[in-house]
Amino acid sequence: MEPKQHMNSPDYSHIKVVGFDADDTLWVNESYFRETEEGFAALLEGYETKNKIDQELFKVEMQNLGIYGYGIKGFMLSMIESALDLSNGEVPPETLWKILEMGKTMISHPVELLEGVEEVLQALQPHYRLIVLTKGDLLDQERKLEKSGLIDYFHHVEVLSDKQSSNYAHLLEHLQIPVEEFLMIGNSLKSDVLPLIELGAQAAHVPFHTTWAHEEVKDEEQLRKDYLKLDSLRDILSYLKH
Repeated sequence: MEPKQHMNSPDYSHIKVVGFDADDTLWVNESYFRETEEGFAALLEGYETKNKIDQELFKVEMQNLGIYGYGIKGFMLSMIESALDLSNGEVPPETLWKILEMGKTMISHPVELLEGVEEVLQALQPHYRLIVLTKGDLLDQERKLEKSGLIDYFHHVEVLSDKQSSNYAHLLEHLQIPVEEFLMIGNSLKSDVLPLIELGAQAAHVPFHTTWAHEEVKDEEQLRKDYLKLDSLRDILSYLKH
């Protein structure tokens, strides 16, 4: 089926490889972090206000990114550290056990595919080489991909330590993918879109209703016109052959 034609549509006739972010592009992720943060604040309400607890946790997460990287395990450790800091070391062991259980619950949560994901992958797979480019904990991301039932759609899966232009450049070179033949699709402007635009590749932004503060970008960056903005993942089928 030929894609629909849109006025001022981008020219993707040269695209041969389509990359997908995983968390909050293929399946739900950030919502579980927000729910856990609510539970964490409730556990520590006797020590500080919710706003202060949220601020402290985010500050500790940012300090620990270079040590633990992205993912649930680093988040668990940051919650424990924040609990100790906020309570001046007086938080009881029972509370620390509850924090660990909250993290384990996140890890074992069923994978919830976002609407239209499998439909899009089925449509694109015959025409493009599909790959997953995500960041986070390797074991956790491999688990989610396996449980998602989507793994057979992809030629390659890469879990990156970060998503800077340099990370993408090294990977595309390693996979022998010319920049001009690559389109990246993801929910984060900061991680999935702007770094690819800087490289000269194509990128499509599919917003998710919840965004981690670390992934937010300034208003002037959002005003850039050289990436595709989609209301849903299904909308990419209007621009790519299928």
